[in-house]
Amino acid sequence: MPIEVRPAVVFEDVATMVGPKRPDANVCWCLSYRLPSREHLALRGTARGERVRELVAQDPPPGVLAYDGEDVVGWAGVHPRADTSFARNRRIPRVDDLDVWSVWCLRVRPGHRGRGIVHPLLAGAVDLARSYGAPAVEGYPVDNGGAKVDITMAYVGTRHVFERAGFTKAADTTSVLAGFPRVLMRLDLR
Repeated sequence: MPIEVRPAVVFEDVATMVGPKRPDANVCWCLSYRLPSREHLALRGTARGERVRELVAQDPPPGVLAYDGEDVVGWAGVHPRADTSFARNRRIPRVDDLDVWSVWCLRVRPGHRGRGIVHPLLAGAVDLARSYGAPAVEGYPVDNGGAKVDITMAYVGTRHVFERAGFTKAADTTSVLAGFPRVLMRLDLR
């Protein structure tokens, strides 16, 4: 059965992908790049999930979900860069003044990894941005040169994954994750 990617509008499915096993735990919920730092750090416990519930109800949604049949198997955080912490990030440069969208998280559920789900997931993130008129989409993956990336840090993707989706390197960054430099990859949608 092919993987289907849909806008992230079902809170329970988003929670399955990015929420904690315990609702009161202080985990990311994929908010660290989506919210201003002060708001992100102030949210504790169940307030984090409630904030994600609010984002899921907004238009545009906070990302896309990949489904294998009715089972949610993947998540990609994608939104206008202006609404993310990348708008103010000193380590990830701004290439120009276009109202680009950013992809900052690609996550595939354990048990479903190694099946190439990340590729339709990234394509679905691009499709969502395109449907809202984005002139371009950016990602900030690690440039790992084919070396293994620790699974907990692989959420930003790899340069190869973005290149395979048609993105090209637009700039170097001063950001490093898991010992690998991050690069700014861009796909022009105009």
